Amino acid sequence: MAAQAGAVTDRPVREVTPTLAGLRAAYTAGTRATDVIEAVYASIEAVDDPGIFIHLRERTDLLAEAAALGPFDPARPLWGIPFVVKDNIDVAGIETTAGCPAYAYTPATDAFVVARLRAAGALLLGKTNLDQFATGLVGMRTPYGAPRNAVDPALVPGGSSSGSAVAVSHGIASFSLGTDTAGSGRVPAALNNIVGLKPTLGALSAGGVVPACRTLDTVSVFALTVEDAYAVFAVARGFDPADAYSKPWPHAPMATIPPGLSIAVPDRQSRVFFDDQMQDAAFERDLERLAEAGARLSMVDFTPFYDVAQLLYDGPWVAERYTVIADLLAQKPEAVHPVTAAIISKAAEMSAADVFRSVYRLAELKRRTEPLIEAHDLLCVPSIPTLYSTADLAADPVTPNSRLGTYTNFVNLLDLCGIAVPTAPRSDGAPTGLTLLAPAGQDGLAAAVARRLDLGAARKLGATGHAQAAREAEAVAEGDGGAEDRIEIAVCGAHMAGLPLNAQLTERGATFLRTDRTAARYRFYALSGGPPARPGLLRSTEAGAAIALEIWSLPKAALGSFVDGIPPPLSIGSIELANGAWVKGFLCEAAGIDGARDISDIGDWRLALDELT
Repeated sequence: MAAQAGAVTDRPVREVTPTLAGLRAAYTAGTRATDVIEAVYASIEAVDDPGIFIHLRERTDLLAEAAALGPFDPARPLWGIPFVVKDNIDVAGIETTAGCPAYAYTPATDAFVVARLRAAGALLLGKTNLDQFATGLVGMRTPYGAPRNAVDPALVPGGSSSGSAVAVSHGIASFSLGTDTAGSGRVPAALNNIVGLKPTLGALSAGGVVPACRTLDTVSVFALTVEDAYAVFAVARGFDPADAYSKPWPHAPMATIPPGLSIAVPDRQSRVFFDDQMQDAAFERDLERLAEAGARLSMVDFTPFYDVAQLLYDGPWVAERYTVIADLLAQKPEAVHPVTAAIISKAAEMSAADVFRSVYRLAELKRRTEPLIEAHDLLCVPSIPTLYSTADLAADPVTPNSRLGTYTNFVNLLDLCGIAVPTAPRSDGAPTGLTLLAPAGQDGLAAAVARRLDLGAARKLGATGHAQAAREAEAVAEGDGGAEDRIEIAVCGAHMAGLPLNAQLTERGATFLRTDRTAARYRFYALSGGPPARPGLLRSTEAGAAIALEIWSLPKAALGSFVDGIPPPLSIGSIELANGAWVKGFLCEAAGIDGARDISDIGDWRLALDELT
């Protein structure tokens, strides 16, 4: 937050780090959600960039919504967290323009993901600028006036999710939604020194989103830290039967990083930096950090990936964009940005035969890339190959855009998930970073490695001026803090990943280790009361069951504050695991099961929630 707003605590809101953990700590200390909203609007005024928002909600409406949240409720994982969405994502009662006034319509309902975030307590500030119809990676193709890059106004902001990235980098919003078809959730993140999470296709519903290439589109998440991006992803995700491309991917917490992690990176011959030696040097520096952390780096020829990327705009996938605006191009061609119109209009010249030729070509290239992907845990590439200024774009509106997609355009065509993470600035002070890519469904592994990189990076959080939190800097050494300084905690209910109280672990620096089960000597109960709904685990002297657990690693220094927040009849005790080992974890007093429902036959809180609701 950029300005003081009369908080009830001694610490002014302007000093609060605008991350999820920073705001939760402030709320716990007595800051009101209305204080934060006042600070947000003061920050917007101070930044003074009219290109960020296409629609900013009225301050009075946001203050009323913040006041209606009532007392701080940690059970709602995004309570009081300000966010923005790209203006190709529906918000009830607010025009969706997709960057084109002539296309605008006013939806009656929120997009699926927006509804989930608001239900979790997040406060929507407004809708942000973009490259028109999400076609572009520069952030300059808009009739609303492009936003300024938050780190260096001389640079392009990146697109197409330009406003969403700039708002987070300034700390106006703690997180934002963009979309990503060709890199629109990763390129602006790299250019604005923030995290950009591009999930597995179908994990986030595209219901209520103006399509670019419907078969390749995904909603993306921008945040200041990897933890925040993944926490928002956990809330927003979910199967949407109304979206034909939504898939019921099971949620996985940030995975344990396997020993000897294998990462494929472009070899020297296939690296592309367009003669940008500082970007080349920064990439080499960051690879050394990965190797020092224990990763095994394999140098591979990335030419087949670049060949896939070439298909995205030179092949018939551009026809998917044409289906969205064909009528507008025919009736009001002047309403479409000239560069956007030139790109999309190529589809009118394509035939069905062209489509099948490209589909066959993609299948051939997939066959060539599959062995490289399957032989490694992750791929690692530069997020962007070089930097471009707004002056560069004025001189040539096409070439810089194409080049910025060098390491991004192939990702959705190959059904990979990815996360762009900032690293230390280049030698000239400009932002840079890496992108970690993984096969579909491996979002948790990519995020875990990205988090390790992020924790050790000597960087500021976006353009906020805030440095990485002290707890993060301390956590990076030797397995996130060293085993001797951490304790394993078993959770079986609302503290599990993606559930309402998980933030009480993650905001204290806890990391997911593994799933496990108790010995078959426990009874499991759905306790009365809530929200949130909670289970109770009770060791039995009679017949029992093996109950599903998640094992988390928590810094010992944070254990006291964590235990202090545990209400009766729950407590922390010793739990026997299926392999005979013991671990600390949540248990329930015998008196607490009065009126509770025995769910031992289900044996898994996630499955029980489905039945209980």
